[in-house]
Amino acid sequence: MVQLPTKTLTLEEFLKLPETKPASEYINGQVIQKPMPQGKHSIIQGELVSAINAVAKSKKIALAFPELRCTFAGRSIVPDVAVFAWERIPIDENGDVANVFKAAPDWTIEILSPEQSPTKVTGNILYCLKHGCRMGWLIDPDERSLLVYPLGQQPEILQEEQDILPAPDLVSNLQITVGQLFGWLKL
Repeated sequence: MVQLPTKTLTLEEFLKLPETKPASEYINGQVIQKPMPQGKHSIIQGELVSAINAVAKSKKIALAFPELRCTFAGRSIVPDVAVFAWERIPIDENGDVANVFKAAPDWTIEILSPEQSPTKVTGNILYCLKHGCRMGWLIDPDERSLLVYPLGQQPEILQEEQDILPAPDLVSNLQITVGQLFGWLKL
């Protein structure tokens, strides 16, 4: 993550700023710009959103969103993939999905980029878990590993190709192995 050299802003001031590309996050009074997603990050993100939505969207169980701003408990973050239980997806006055999400996702997924601080990304996952998230994943494409953060349990690292990735109860029928996850990187 790249920290922008700006004065400390309030969350309200931050939310009035124009969106940046890549997205900026508001963490502990600081504006921190995420790194630009690269190839490995993008393919894993796209495939995960598709895989999650394939098992959850048609049954109206949950919906996976790529790069969705989530503003809650004094922070405004943009997980690589934010999954919300169907009944928690905010709706606007037209019955459409709202633009503003003022809650932690039910499941937050981060994909580590080479120049990102694993500690800062892990901090966002732990913050989400502290504020209602059921599970977090930290995917490291270079290490071909995944750290799973189940709510209220010890984190677990998965690296063996046959390991089935644990998913939160709302998408318990999602079956992806470590081998499949990183197999998406092959053309």
